[in-house]
Amino acid sequence: MPLDPQIITVMEAVAALGLPPNNEVSPEQARINGKMRPRAPGPAVAKVEDRTIPGPGGEIPVRIYTPEGSGPFPGLAWFHGGGWVVGDLDTADGASRHMCVGANCVVVSVDYRLAPETKFPGAADDCYAATQWLAANAASLNVDPNRIATGGDSAGGNLSAAVSLMSRDRGGCDLVYQLLVYPVTERNFDNVSYTENGEGYSLTRDGMIWFWDHYLAREADATNPYAAPMHAEDLSGLPPALVITAEYDPLRDEGEAFAQKLREAGVPTVCTRYDGMIHGFFGMYAAVDKSKEAVEQAATCLREAFTGALVGS
Repeated sequence: MPLDPQIITVMEAVAALGLPPNNEVSPEQARINGKMRPRAPGPAVAKVEDRTIPGPGGEIPVRIYTPEGSGPFPGLAWFHGGGWVVGDLDTADGASRHMCVGANCVVVSVDYRLAPETKFPGAADDCYAATQWLAANAASLNVDPNRIATGGDSAGGNLSAAVSLMSRDRGGCDLVYQLLVYPVTERNFDNVSYTENGEGYSLTRDGMIWFWDHYLAREADATNPYAAPMHAEDLSGLPPALVITAEYDPLRDEGEAFAQKLREAGVPTVCTRYDGMIHGFFGMYAAVDKSKEAVEQAATCLREAFTGALVGS
């Protein structure tokens, strides 16, 4: 279908800011520019706390969102998008609040180390450490350690998939779900969705090349499953997944291919393509109806996963 009219309105508003593409500026400037983009606030929650937790490369800043109620609540480790180069706790604030309220869970949003200052596997290691910290400190966070999930958008979806693999491979906490919103799953700039959507729809092919070049320290890392989950030889034993994709997104095909690979490995997986949408639409809930639908789908799937884990525990 054609671009959604609401998306066109958002794209025009962003274009009016006059910000250059990320790949035409330094990472530092890209981060500054990213903070200038409009972001819709999320709903109110019972409690928000900023703190730091131990990580493999030093202290990791996190923001903890607690819903109304008595608990113990499920827990969600949330990883922001931004191509591993941009993004922070503030850019993830709206989505974190929506998941906290919609899924009635404690959300730990993770401010992992960014590239190029920290190359792969720094971000993945930080997100894994934060997820394990959430499980180990569940009691003090009013969280049920048997109901923990991961989630994220774009690079955050990549990190969520990576953490699921790492938790399985390293004997980490048993995750009950992975929420993958238009995830990066491999470094492949030549598939159909890159060819069709590589220019003109917010995220570009040149932008993704720039992100990957900053994230990877060496060529061999492009096939490391913790950097590119599509390269995992075995996806069995991973938690159930929701994969959300957008029609006009260069990352559409790799997200859907990963969902199919999960299914083939016996992992219960729902994959939903939102037609007329572009990369980043998940955060446009104030202006785009299909964004609201996607946020509600994500929260509903999390709630169902958390309820199923509780019944089976």
